[in-house]
Amino acid sequence: MSVTIKDVAKLAGVSISTVSRVINNSKPVSLEVRKKVLEAIDELGYKPNEVARSLVTRKSNLIGVIITDIGNSYIAEMVRGIEEVGRMYNYDILLSSSYGNPNTEKKFAQLLRSKQVEGIILVSEKNNDEVIEEIQDFRIPFVYLNKYYSNLNIPTVSIDNLEACFEMTNYLLKLGHENILYITANEKDEFSLEKYKIDGYRKAIKDIGNGKEFIYSATGFGIEDGYDMGEEIIKFIKDNNITAVFCCQDELAIGFINYCYDNKIKVPEDISICGYGDTKITSIYRPKLTTVKEPYYDIGAVAIRRIIKKLKEEDIKEEHIYLPIRIMERESCRRIK
Repeated sequence: MSVTIKDVAKLAGVSISTVSRVINNSKPVSLEVRKKVLEAIDELGYKPNEVARSLVTRKSNLIGVIITDIGNSYIAEMVRGIEEVGRMYNYDILLSSSYGNPNTEKKFAQLLRSKQVEGIILVSEKNNDEVIEEIQDFRIPFVYLNKYYSNLNIPTVSIDNLEACFEMTNYLLKLGHENILYITANEKDEFSLEKYKIDGYRKAIKDIGNGKEFIYSATGFGIEDGYDMGEEIIKFIKDNNITAVFCCQDELAIGFINYCYDNKIKVPEDISICGYGDTKITSIYRPKLTTVKEPYYDIGAVAIRRIIKKLKEEDIKEEHIYLPIRIMERESCRRIK
């Protein structure tokens, strides 16, 4: 038979309400009485009903996290950051995978709310206003993380995409590359982060380079997209004397490198290629990919820390938190003499 709060009260010689005050830390209790209650709890091995407790205290110490797919390496890194920092502050996470389905994101948001989560982190690759509005209506702390889209009305954690693209383009210019091709995708979408990244590329070309812009629109962000565009890109490179290709995502860069390898085009001897993201494959692929680092672990860690700060009513200076930018210099870009 399980131990009840009544058993604890009897052994400690206090009322049930006093035991409840000690457990929930809801009202002042003398040190002597608190000691008796805690000793009784320890002796009996009493474990409070967390569901009932959360209904009383309105604190579940749970943070809801909705992701697309834990099999995605960058998302796994984010979740690790969320979980480890949450644990430091005695918060657990409830994790749900939507596999990119906006309706599933909405369904899980409602489910997490029913579980009394104190905050929600949405990691999405879509831009779904309905899901965002649904979560905002819960009136609990909310952080939105998206690799491809922005929403300026919701707190987020990221790097400054404009500045990051400026720095990578500047890095290529310092290597002696004058004609640099930027490969983008979905840049015409109103909320696409590519708008900021293209602005960063253009700023570097205008302020530091020769002013010649070369921008190519791919059909998507994946490895297959990078491979499929290969023939057209090589023709474009030859026609415009391009010496470096800056891809908006690592996967595009890896796909294009694969195409070059299959067609006996050497990287970086014949063409320099760099990416954006620093996903795990970039450091194990050959040649190792030079890229902009998006610190996914730190993004997750800072996202949950922001929620916890909000719950503790600590001062939050900025709605949008930008983490430091870092260029990962590897093997896929060479200096031009």
